[in-house]
Amino acid sequence: MAAKFQGFDFLILDQGFSEDELLVRRTARAFVDDNVMPIIESCFRDERFPRELVPLMGRLGFFGATLQGYGCAGMSNVEYGLVMQELERGDSGLRSFVSVQSALVMYPIFTFGSEEQKSTWLPALATGEKLGCFGLTEPDFGSNPGGMTTRARRSGSEFILNGEKMWITSGSLADVAVIWAKLEGEDDGGDSGKSVRGFLVETDRPGFSARDVHGKWSLRASVTSGLSLQDVRIPLSNLLPGTEGLKSPLMCLNQARYGIGWGAIGAACACYDVALNYSKIRKQFHGQPIAAHQLVQEKLVWMATEISKAQLLSLHVGRLKDGGKAGHQHISMAKRNNVWMALESARMARDLLGANGITEDFPVMRHSMNLESVKTYEGTHDIHTLILGQSLTGIAAY
Repeated sequence: MAAKFQGFDFLILDQGFSEDELLVRRTARAFVDDNVMPIIESCFRDERFPRELVPLMGRLGFFGATLQGYGCAGMSNVEYGLVMQELERGDSGLRSFVSVQSALVMYPIFTFGSEEQKSTWLPALATGEKLGCFGLTEPDFGSNPGGMTTRARRSGSEFILNGEKMWITSGSLADVAVIWAKLEGEDDGGDSGKSVRGFLVETDRPGFSARDVHGKWSLRASVTSGLSLQDVRIPLSNLLPGTEGLKSPLMCLNQARYGIGWGAIGAACACYDVALNYSKIRKQFHGQPIAAHQLVQEKLVWMATEISKAQLLSLHVGRLKDGGKAGHQHISMAKRNNVWMALESARMARDLLGANGITEDFPVMRHSMNLESVKTYEGTHDIHTLILGQSLTGIAAY
């Protein structure tokens, strides 16, 4: 049995964490080691989300962790990032679930919702008694959400929603869906999405349906769904009153991308740790461990260096965020760099493990497949490149 993960801290960053931050990380690390690691390979193999872990994650304060009140933990952004790091060390699908519940469901209700909406939904979402999903992406509109075709039409005391959403995490598990639609009767501004509004749609309403995507080779321990809304009627009070154009869902995505930047570090650390330990015991050529060979050491050094740089990047962005100084471009840099780094680390680790690297005896192939999705969702690598390019030049190239 492999030894438990001891962490990776080449640059002695732990001395800069507070006792509260270290406690949060220890708690999340113990949760992953004790509850996720024993089952995650079978969950991935069987395409099963470990729903039995939801109540415990709720009790630990993982859902809506940075929110204040309503039964939420009120963590700092750095503390939340450390939770995301440990969860993705377990599996990207588990981190995705918590990220959606927190950043894409609870955050918009907290930020844009009425007091009635907050008091109704946030306490139940914080415990995991209720689950949510975020419906922005459509079958034909991913990187260009402003082109969405989902519509909301006012009819007396109700809104009527029609449209399709795709690649929705937790879609068939959700009790409530945060649906983004263009409100008919308002100037939609073309693809600028000026008429986009957020709506809370209880998933048991007539006309709402969710169908799961099967046959995925990535995020197999996460539920991914397509949503259909056919003349779904909701009361006017289900409109998130603070939403205003496409800026609102993008604010939500910014919260989620921040957590992804941290999470990717966890996946990279898991791969590096396995590769390092394996290279010390695997012997080839004159009975030497492969760690004694220069090409192997070069790969381990690359991984250790890039993980260290990613840790510095996410930590600094987290400190900026806690100080109210983090811009979307800073978060884009962390998401873009860290996911790329983690995917390259997973591939290098697989290479170092040779044929063993493709088996479920080791987590590297699972992480590699998961990270292929993480590199794409919530802003592809190229889209984040363009976001950063606009920040640097002042010119939008998309």
